[in-house]
Amino acid sequence: MKNSLLLRFGTVITILFILAVSGMVSSMIIAETAEGYAAAINQAGTLRMQSYRIASSLVHRTKFHDELATTRTRELVTEYNQRLFSHRIHDVLTKGPHKKVTESYEKVESQWRELMLPNLEDYLKLSASTSLSTNERRQLDISQRNYLSLVDNFVDDIHRFVEALEIDAEEINQQLRIIQIILLTLTFLVALISLYLTKTRVLNPLRDLLACANAARHGDFSIRSRYLSDDELGQLGQAFNVMAEDLSVIYADLENRVRKKTHDLEQSNRTLELLYSATKRLSDSTLSEDVLIAVIHDIEALLGVNNGTICLGQPGDQHAYRYASTRDADILSKEKPDNQCAICLGEGRSHTFKIAKSDTHAPVNVFSTPIRDKTQQYGVLLVEFPVTTQLEEWQERLLETVASHIALAINVAQQVTQSRKLSLMEERSVIARELHDSIAQSLSYLKIQVAKLEKSINDERDKKDILLVSAALRSALNGAYRQLRELLTTFRLRVTDADLGKLIRETVEEFENRSGFVIEYTNHIGNCQFTPNAEIHIIQIIREALSNVIRHANARRARVVLECNQTGRVNVSIEDDGIGINDESDMMQHYGLPIMKERAEWLGGTLTINEPAGGGTRIDLNFNITDASNSESKKMLIEQLKHG
Repeated sequence: MKNSLLLRFGTVITILFILAVSGMVSSMIIAETAEGYAAAINQAGTLRMQSYRIASSLVHRTKFHDELATTRTRELVTEYNQRLFSHRIHDVLTKGPHKKVTESYEKVESQWRELMLPNLEDYLKLSASTSLSTNERRQLDISQRNYLSLVDNFVDDIHRFVEALEIDAEEINQQLRIIQIILLTLTFLVALISLYLTKTRVLNPLRDLLACANAARHGDFSIRSRYLSDDELGQLGQAFNVMAEDLSVIYADLENRVRKKTHDLEQSNRTLELLYSATKRLSDSTLSEDVLIAVIHDIEALLGVNNGTICLGQPGDQHAYRYASTRDADILSKEKPDNQCAICLGEGRSHTFKIAKSDTHAPVNVFSTPIRDKTQQYGVLLVEFPVTTQLEEWQERLLETVASHIALAINVAQQVTQSRKLSLMEERSVIARELHDSIAQSLSYLKIQVAKLEKSINDERDKKDILLVSAALRSALNGAYRQLRELLTTFRLRVTDADLGKLIRETVEEFENRSGFVIEYTNHIGNCQFTPNAEIHIIQIIREALSNVIRHANARRARVVLECNQTGRVNVSIEDDGIGINDESDMMQHYGLPIMKERAEWLGGTLTINEPAGGGTRIDLNFNITDASNSESKKMLIEQLKHG
């Protein structure tokens, strides 16, 4: 049709489609070209940091840590090679970037291969030897100094390479913006033209048709459309005129249709009412027999069925448990109990069966639907109705839906019970571990000292020997008393609504007041979320570490740093400027380190102790928030609960 509205609007839509496709194709092409630039820029940026990390490992190499520093330097060099030749950078280089990008990268690569790497290889080769001659040691120092003297210029070249990548990426984005502006302008012009055509060719005829429709809606079927052109709306006007003549006949049939729709709406309303009441009862209260009986009463009232029963059991069980029922007596025969449960439970599918007439009951039909949540079946829902009637399909589907809600409620109740058991077992495990690692060990030590004291008295040893044992007893008692106070503090510690950063600040202020020296606190926790148990473990590790600083370190300053990055990696650092660690094995026995390490393992992380270059002691706790919720210790506790 020459004047077809479809052809006109089809033309407009086609033009818009071509413009949109052009924009998308150009965007895809440019986006494909720009793909990988962000990763390449990030990867190239890490080369600067990695260069200084290598330099730092060379600078901080000490005689006491030669082997460790050499290993660390070798790891950093290997990691640098991987980053320099990473596919993230080479994928961008293969796309034909600007010549400056390629030249910058080739310069960085050649300097690394010809200047930096040979010095590092000589350094690693010489530092790996256990004994070095004077010349070899001099050569080792020369390699170290060569690298350190070259690293700043080398990092500047890397910076120029990163800058070239950024400029190239920005030029690609600029091209995309220009193309999008042009296509958007053309789209706007085509849209204006289409709006004009819509008003003259569509809206005005539609107003005429709408006036006719409003008249027909109010019962006036004599009105006719005046827009009778040869396009689609003109044909619609002609069709409306024909329709108006037939409306009087159709109108008479509407009443019957309305009655049918009303019946369907009432049925839907009853369905929604039953589902709402059942869901509300199951969610607002703890699952119990009274709640289920109330749900059964709702089913009976809204569906018009008789006695309902909920039995717990699975297909194949010989005996089921009648959990809730509105029937006073069992519908099954007590004289023939064998295999009667199988009739109700069926094979895990909804079915209807008949209970024959007995002395006390008339014959009834029973509809049985499984109470199942996914693949787990907990039992069946039974409802009775007369043998002369049958449940409609919508009633059966509704009963199956209610049964699934009951199954979900049972599943939730079981999960709540399991969660409470897990919390109780976890709390008991914490208390048992704390008592075993503190008071129990102290009492064992006291028992040994008492035996030594008795032996000294019985052997009539010198008073000096007896006083030495007595002093050891007094020291052990003081230690046990201190441990008892710490345990009381632990058991009384509660994680309130305050965030972890505020709780740790309060702990730091407490120890600062006790110590008399400054304890700095830095909080970079951000928006990381911790479980209450993880918060308690973190606080207790910090408390134990600060307690050791006050009692043993002879420190004048201390610092606590709490960090959490965007991936959920947590680092807790406690550092002091004290006398440092004389003997780590002695610290393992007396400074509470085993308990701290066990807490770190519970969090799924590690606890390390180091001596900074400036002296003192540094304790680092590292873990991931996800690992803290799924650590091996917690999994073992869950397994014990399942099999206990």
